[in-house]
Amino acid sequence: MAKDKRSFFERLTGAVNVPAESEEREVSVTTADEKLSEWLEEENGDGQLAVDVYQTPDDIFIRAMVAGVKPEDLDISITRDMITIKGLRESTHEISEDNFFFKELYWGSFSRTILLPQEVEVEESEASEKNGLLTLRLPKVDKGRQTKLRVKSS
Repeated sequence: MAKDKRSFFERLTGAVNVPAESEEREVSVTTADEKLSEWLEEENGDGQLAVDVYQTPDDIFIRAMVAGVKPEDLDISITRDMITIKGLRESTHEISEDNFFFKELYWGSFSRTILLPQEVEVEESEASEKNGLLTLRLPKVDKGRQTKLRVKSS
């Protein structure tokens, strides 16, 4: 009986272990600040807005923390199957970089586009903000709803 020298993961997934080349490779080191910066920025330069998306039998809800953002600085675009939330969080204090011990808060523009799991009624959607928490209520399209159509005679 031949012993399989592949690792458990390789046997489980069917992956093949490729031996390392003898050449030296260039290794890049990323600092914590660079990782944070990459995490916060999308390709378009906006920060990524963190959201919770959940549903009830009749609605889809989206919640996001937008503390420090004025309601007039929020732009919410909605279609039947997608929603985009954009905003701007402005820093009010100009402090020299040398005086910071930690700088973890995100200041500037942010956006998030969410593909909805089900079509929603755009006209009946609602948005509210309380204590920095943005809540969007998006009523689901009732595809089972029927209505009678009257035929007019001319």
